Amino acid sequence: MNSKAALDNIIKKSRVHLYKPIQIAEILRHYRLKGDIADISDFNSYRNTSKKWRDEISKQILGRVCTSSQKFQDNLFESNAMPPKLLKELAEFNNRNEGIVEAYIYHQLSNRLSMVFEAFEYINKAKPQTFDLDELLKLFISKPGLKRSIDKVYEIIVYALFSTLIRALKVEITLSINRANKDILIDFEEFVELVLGLSKKRKSVIIPAKLFRLGATNAADRGLDMYANFGPAVQVKHITLSEELAEDVSDNISADKIVLVCLDGEANVIKKITKQLPFSNRIQGIITLSDLRDWYGLCFSAKYRKILGNYLLNDLKTEFLSEFPLTSNIAPFLTERGYKSDNLCLTK
Repeated sequence: MNSKAALDNIIKKSRVHLYKPIQIAEILRHYRLKGDIADISDFNSYRNTSKKWRDEISKQILGRVCTSSQKFQDNLFESNAMPPKLLKELAEFNNRNEGIVEAYIYHQLSNRLSMVFEAFEYINKAKPQTFDLDELLKLFISKPGLKRSIDKVYEIIVYALFSTLIRALKVEITLSINRANKDILIDFEEFVELVLGLSKKRKSVIIPAKLFRLGATNAADRGLDMYANFGPAVQVKHITLSEELAEDVSDNISADKIVLVCLDGEANVIKKITKQLPFSNRIQGIITLSDLRDWYGLCFSAKYRKILGNYLLNDLKTEFLSEFPLTSNIAPFLTERGYKSDNLCLTK
């Protein structure tokens, strides 16, 4: 049926959290059991309410809620996703079969979480002597259920490496006021103390260099991935950078210096495109996956594994857990709802 194909397409395109499929499942459940949806064809009557239903369940199961833009969230009901006509067809089938579509969706989520756990276990059990960057990437690239989230994996491996090296190098930044206008310093003393951490008596301060990752973003995001308190912003690109997309990079990043991280095959294209654009002088450098492989290899080598390798693995684990749900809450939820895994055929 067309609605089954539409649902599978949404699941296929979703990241591991399956926020949109969860929203569909909760709409179907409320229509089937709660009696608070009078007309399933009128999606405006539950468009916003269903987001609350979704967030309640995702917080319970995943420990987080959807933070995508409202426009991106509302795409769920457009013609290329799950328009009211197909949603009604799905709801009627779900009602006739005692919530089978709801069970199907949540078991798909359970499968995704199992894949995520497998990837996490690879990092968690790895030692500096055994970790292979390509093996981690393969766990996502080779599985259709995880491939959609490969961009986040690239961000994680970049951030973990950069933050480990910056910390190990003990990079420091000196913030100082030199030859300031004395009247400004006196009249804006509160600003100087609250914002700069300086004062009339303390005109300089030394702080550790840090890199900050902006965390989980929606699937349409093309902006900043990381920024440093020592200057450059970092953008990790895993897709072909067109001229239009390159201009979006420039528009979304206000930093004076930009570092781009990309696949090896994209490097020449990126160099060619960025040279033609006004912000080319802001590109501080381009780092490729081969560079990352080399640097990871060094960190895990006999020379550095004790002072870099273990810290890098810990950073990888921390960032993985901050990005991906790793929870055992799905099993009790399935039991509570009575969503069995057998006979989940949606073609009857």
